[in-house]
Amino acid sequence: MADTKIHPSALVDPAARLGSGVAIGPFSIVGPEVTLGDGVVVAAHAILEGPVVIGAGASIGPGSVLGGLPQDLKFKPGTVSGVRVGARTVLREYVTVHRASTPDAWTEIGEDCLIMGMAHVAHDCRVGNGVIIINYAGLTGHCEIGDRATVGGLTGLVPFARVGEYAYLGGGSKVNHDVPPYTMVDGSPATARAINVVGLRRGGMPPADRRVLRDAYRLLYRSGLTPPAALERVRKELPATEPVKRLVEFVEASRKGICPPAGGWRTPVDDDDDGGEDEEES
Repeated sequence: MADTKIHPSALVDPAARLGSGVAIGPFSIVGPEVTLGDGVVVAAHAILEGPVVIGAGASIGPGSVLGGLPQDLKFKPGTVSGVRVGARTVLREYVTVHRASTPDAWTEIGEDCLIMGMAHVAHDCRVGNGVIIINYAGLTGHCEIGDRATVGGLTGLVPFARVGEYAYLGGGSKVNHDVPPYTMVDGSPATARAINVVGLRRGGMPPADRRVLRDAYRLLYRSGLTPPAALERVRKELPATEPVKRLVEFVEASRKGICPPAGGWRTPVDDDDDGGEDEEES
C-alpha cells in the first residue's frame, strides 16, 4: 500500500486490498471484499461494498455507490456476486452500479469509460470499453453496451437491451429495442436516424468502410424491406467488410428486434436524409 492516502474520516476495512498510490476521500466506506488497483481515487462519501474490483487509474466520484444489492425482486439474499470497473474509467458524482443478481456473476464496466453524474448501471449489465454514459441515463438489468457507444443524458433502456459498438443514443430517448452498431437513434420510442459518421471518423474508421456502412444502413432502414430481407440484400450487394459483418451478425442475433426507422418498417424514409455527411464521405 505504498503512497496510499486515506482520509482519517474514511472507513476502510483492513481486509480490503489496496494498490499503491490509492487515495480515499473523507467519509468514504470501503468494504472487506473490495480491490482497488494502483492509483485509484475514491472521492468523498463514496461507498464500495460487496465484491468490487476497480482497475488501475480509475476514479470514483463523490457520493457514488458501487456493489449495492440489485433492485431485482428475484434476487436471493446471500448471493455472492460483484462489480468490476476497468482501468482508467471515470465515474462521476453519485453514480450507482449494482452488483449482479446471480451467483458468481459480475456487473461489468470496461476500460476508459466516462460515466457522468447521477447515471445508473443496474445488475448484470455489460458495458464495453470507451463507453460514455451521460448524466441521469439509466441502464436497467442485463443491458449490453458495445465499445465506444454513447448513451445520451436522461436516456433509459429496457432490460436486456443491446447497444452495438459506436452507436449513439440521443438524449432523453426511450430505448425498447436493440440498437445496431454504428447507428444513431433518438426519440421516445427511439428510432434509427443515421449512421454515426462523426463517431466513426473520430474512431479512425477509413472512409471506404464508412461508405459501405451507409449503404448497408440504406438497405436496412430505407428500402422498405423487413430486416431479414434487407440483410439478404446486404450480403449479396455489398462488400463483406468487418464492420458490415458485425452489423449483420448483431441484427441476426437480436431477440428484442432492432430500433425501427422513423414511421415504422413499412414507411421508407427519404434517401437524401442521411445525417448530412455526403460531402465528407465522397
